[in-house]
Amino acid sequence: MTVHFIGAGPGAPDLLTLRGRDRIAGSPVCLYAGSLVPAALLDHCPPGARIVNTAPLSLDAIIGEIAAAHAQGQDVARLHSGDLSIWSAMGEQLRCLRARGIPFTITPGVPAFAAAAAALEAELTLPGVAQSVVLTRTSGRASAMPDAETLPAFAATGATLAIHLSIHALDRVVADLTPAYGADCPVAIVWRASWPDQRIIRATLATIVEAAAGGPDRTALILVGRVLNSEDFGETSLYATGYDRRFRPQSATPRFAESGE
Repeated sequence: MTVHFIGAGPGAPDLLTLRGRDRIAGSPVCLYAGSLVPAALLDHCPPGARIVNTAPLSLDAIIGEIAAAHAQGQDVARLHSGDLSIWSAMGEQLRCLRARGIPFTITPGVPAFAAAAAALEAELTLPGVAQSVVLTRTSGRASAMPDAETLPAFAATGATLAIHLSIHALDRVVADLTPAYGADCPVAIVWRASWPDQRIIRATLATIVEAAAGGPDRTALILVGRVLNSEDFGETSLYATGYDRRFRPQSATPRFAESGE
């Protein structure tokens, strides 16, 4: 018996990995975060599967469902939205499973920030503009932020920011970021990226609060950075003529010749 933790993606049912699909199909028990995981993904469950919406359950209740399946030798598909590596509450579940000796696997999923960037038709790392993406959030009731992890600290780097779980604190986000990025810095809010009712608002730090007024107050990602409207950026050397690389040598004595590459 194995518990398969599966990143269910940002929302669109077809943004699920083949591995994730197959592990859902092979598990007679499915626990899914019903508030965020689309019901269409449950169509991959085998006939007769026990399907449990964990949205109203406590951690103890979730582990209880897993323990019951373990006692019966039944594999469990545990679905979380997006990718499991960030803000999934997977860590605390894994700790419980390790303590009980219950085996598990982890299948990554498409993260929300990647779906949002695709919706915006944007690369978040442009040469000469930004080469880092910071995934962060503001403090909330469920989890506080460490003292050193603040929006002003991240803003000082000039990186592209992908701010999760913070649409309710948009005023504070703007106040924290404007000194470093400037009031004219572009901002985009993507609600429910990749869902049929996806919504996008583009503005600047100076105008985003007004532009977003009356919008949804959850399942939104805030992206901030010059990459969002920049056309004045350099090109990488990767595809440049004259750039010597192992798969496209540009000289009689390419730099990788000695290694046979």
